[in-house]
Amino acid sequence: MTSQAEAREALDAHVREIVRWHTSPDTGTPVWIDWAGSAEGKAAGEIGGFDDLIEGFGNFDGERLRNEPHERWIPRAFAGRPFTIFETGGTTGMPKQRIGWEDYKRDYEDFSDTLDDSAFPRGGYWLMVGPTGPRRLRLAIEHLANHRGSSCYFVDLDPRWVKKLIRTGQQDQAKAYMDHVTEQALIILKNRKVDALFTTPRLLETLGEEISLADAGVKGVFCGGTEMSPQTVRFLIEEVLEERVAFLPTYGNTLMGLAAHKPLTKEDGYAITYYAPQPRAVLRVTDPNDASKLVDYGEWGRVELTTLTQEFFLPRFLERDEAVRCEPIERWPWDGVGQVRPFGASEEKIVEGVY
Repeated sequence: MTSQAEAREALDAHVREIVRWHTSPDTGTPVWIDWAGSAEGKAAGEIGGFDDLIEGFGNFDGERLRNEPHERWIPRAFAGRPFTIFETGGTTGMPKQRIGWEDYKRDYEDFSDTLDDSAFPRGGYWLMVGPTGPRRLRLAIEHLANHRGSSCYFVDLDPRWVKKLIRTGQQDQAKAYMDHVTEQALIILKNRKVDALFTTPRLLETLGEEISLADAGVKGVFCGGTEMSPQTVRFLIEEVLEERVAFLPTYGNTLMGLAAHKPLTKEDGYAITYYAPQPRAVLRVTDPNDASKLVDYGEWGRVELTTLTQEFFLPRFLERDEAVRCEPIERWPWDGVGQVRPFGASEEKIVEGVY
């Protein structure tokens, strides 16, 4: 196993490589080449590791992903190659957009290595009941299935529409839409062989009210959603899945990729802790009042993301999530984020819709 010191050394080396890549006139990205030539970025060559990156960059302004032309985000090494456009957020107004080429494939291929073949058998069939459209999740889940020799069915949903219905008080229409999505999934589950399912906690619970997923032949459920409390996880494992179907929570997004979770146990009270796919992405739990500082282990703070790939460099982006800072573990010897939920959820009601 990799030690914490070895993991940090690998991260520092990766930071140096990625900063050089994105600021180099030969391979770099216009936004970061310009930054390196500015007064703010004149010390780009002095970034020797992750600590220097934290000190050298302020928090990234996410509005730039809404407003700046895509061409500004194309590394010169990728010039002339058509790219995929993925959206994140965008419940109202212009959504943030990220362009990409192969990152989503690499992210999910690496994640595949963490899966148990008995729960997510190779050569089987998957069903995705989740947001498709402009989100990278559609292509990513299918690629994950294909990478494991499987094929994938899809049931589409539009979480933006559900959130709008809830915000405007149209609860009956929101329920009707949820019923519509559930009905489509049930048709597939009852008429086709499905080995693995991807969906959200809310939809998983709804499906469980209508069918025994274990009896339907599902062996593993890959579940994504911002907030899954220990109580929700226990209910899903023990009641909905009858402790007969493997349950795999995940935390990911268009900007980060996909984080793996510490194995769930009753002894831990079914609390979920996620670990970022370092060194390609780093998660920190920061002081909500001063993002330059980490909170102590066991304390709540705001999640900060740094993405470090040749396709995309995103330093110190404050996510819309908060979490508990968790200790490194043997398998992932860097900080984890626990009990992830929307930022400010303890102080106000957050509309999560189908999630």
